[in-house]
Amino acid sequence: MNLRGTVRADRPLVVLAVGEEARYLPPDLPVLLTGMGKVNAASAVAAVLAAGPRPRLLLNLGTAGALRPGWAGIHEVATVLQHDLDTDLLRTLTGETYGAPLSLATEGAVLATGDTFVADDAARDRLAQRADLVDMEGYAVAWAAVQAGVPCRVVKQVSDDAGDGAARTWKESVDACARDLAEWAGRHVA
Repeated sequence: MNLRGTVRADRPLVVLAVGEEARYLPPDLPVLLTGMGKVNAASAVAAVLAAGPRPRLLLNLGTAGALRPGWAGIHEVATVLQHDLDTDLLRTLTGETYGAPLSLATEGAVLATGDTFVADDAARDRLAQRADLVDMEGYAVAWAAVQAGVPCRVVKQVSDDAGDGAARTWKESVDACARDLAEWAGRHVA
């Protein structure tokens, strides 16, 4: 976890996984780099929110794999779910709901979050039955925000097609994605 800048109640806190994605963000924005994966993201966000002050908004920016042909560019997420947690089975076993999808906006993409970097055509095609995009932190950031009562937006830039070769594509595209995310933040974050 790496917190750059000062968290203030009148400003958003921008949350990203890694420095490569945050490279071009304006220096006056408070930025939390969580590390990759759901545990890193949830624990970093929870720690910062517990320490206070709480920001007026958590804005999770980052890269994501496209699960459907033709998906490119930047997308705001309306719904985020965990693709590696079997919520239905857990409900059957315990009678409790763990990891239900979270609604963040009325319009936008469906994001599937899991602790696997999806770089396989078969896995991508399975996930495409439930979501438009895939990442490794979005659900965890949103969950921590909801638990703390802090509004949250999730905005993702498509970096790859989540199929064979996605890891190579991510490495090649992350710099351009970071530029696009910084430009988006400059237009939409006050």
